[in-house]
Amino acid sequence: MKSNKSIPGHILPFLDYCEVEKGLSSNTQKNYAQYLKLFVGWLEKTENATLLPHELTPEHIWDYRLYLARSYKTPAGGNLGKKSQNYYLIALRALLNYFGERDIESLSPAKVKLAKQKQEGTISFLEMRDVEKMLQVPDTNTQAGLRDRAIMELFFSSGMRISELMALDADQMSFLDDKSATRTYELSIVGKGGRARTIFISPHAAKWLRAYLIKRRDVCKPLFINHRTRTDNRRLTPRSVQNMISRCARLAGLSKKVTPHTLRHTYATDLLDHGADLRSVQELLGHKNVSTTQVYTHVTNKRLRDIHEKFHGGSDLE
Repeated sequence: MKSNKSIPGHILPFLDYCEVEKGLSSNTQKNYAQYLKLFVGWLEKTENATLLPHELTPEHIWDYRLYLARSYKTPAGGNLGKKSQNYYLIALRALLNYFGERDIESLSPAKVKLAKQKQEGTISFLEMRDVEKMLQVPDTNTQAGLRDRAIMELFFSSGMRISELMALDADQMSFLDDKSATRTYELSIVGKGGRARTIFISPHAAKWLRAYLIKRRDVCKPLFINHRTRTDNRRLTPRSVQNMISRCARLAGLSKKVTPHTLRHTYATDLLDHGADLRSVQELLGHKNVSTTQVYTHVTNKRLRDIHEKFHGGSDLE
């Protein structure tokens, strides 16, 4: 059926659909809202604010792609990279999928082609000696230093995403009252896409978490808080953690760029390097598909080569 409501008029119903029927996380909903806000702004700029779903053409899509690639400027004044352009296009695809689900006549989502990205050669991860250097940087005589050490220990012990780690509350750590020196703790979390999974906290990481919580002596709900403020919302932001990790890497003398995701990659690389299989690492990282986990071929390929060299001598014939 043809809708008599303009495309901008469908955005809020689409976001409701994402929440109620698709069960998407609040972060995904916020991202879709942000990305589609730019599309609506572009429609207004091009005098297409009243465009109906069935009036959207491949030419409109092409012009929007050109706008994303050439004209739109980031807050820093630069152009969008290919990866960022695709975030906006994926959100538009999702809107067109919604039209299809609602039997609203519109352009096929397949008409929205994504920008081609350069294939990344390898992922960025750290050697263990570099991890150790970073862990030694925070001043653990202070609350903030203990917090930063506990954050990095937890990242490396669990392989959590930064959004998952920042969402943790202090009362989820009540099991740490059991001060076992050898026990690996299990914690159930809700990860990306609302999928529940179990993460594991080593005795070493648990020791630093315990020390941080003892030092705090407050009743704030978040596990990791800003110790410089006394406002109601003291939960650390992802940006502040990214800055902290970048600073620790710099002070540790590391030349490469280090992010929270670098620690997640390092966690996965270490598991594979010590014999874990790809399927197990997929579960531990919370990847929906094993294809996502296959970015760690830098480890699995090396192991296969070593196995080949060890067990396949080849022919002695000349």
